[in-house]
Amino acid sequence: MKKQITKSNETDWIPLAEEGVYTKDVFSKALRLDEATRRPLTFLLKFDAGAGYPNHSHPAGEEIYVLEGEVRFGADELHAGDYLYMPPGSSHSAFSKTGCTMLFVVPEEVVILK
Repeated sequence: MKKQITKSNETDWIPLAEEGVYTKDVFSKALRLDEATRRPLTFLLKFDAGAGYPNHSHPAGEEIYVLEGEVRFGADELHAGDYLYMPPGSSHSAFSKTGCTMLFVVPEEVVILK
């Protein structure tokens, strides 16, 4: 793996588009991609007020740092400055009443639960 610099202030937010997930109120910026799959491993997500993400599991875990706003992951409510680690195999949904921006590290693709 080589050094990488991503100037996120110089890139636009793009609507989140994932198989099995449709949301018009969640936006992303990729910071670091897996070289083989081109899937973001580290990224920013922005939820508009009232936006959510469906229940899903994390085969390899997940790390989240809330940069601004508030968000609920299952029963846990996080605010700017809060960090959440979800171990491999854990699951939750996400919802933001007022909107938020978060930093994510997700080493493996999530699995949407029905």
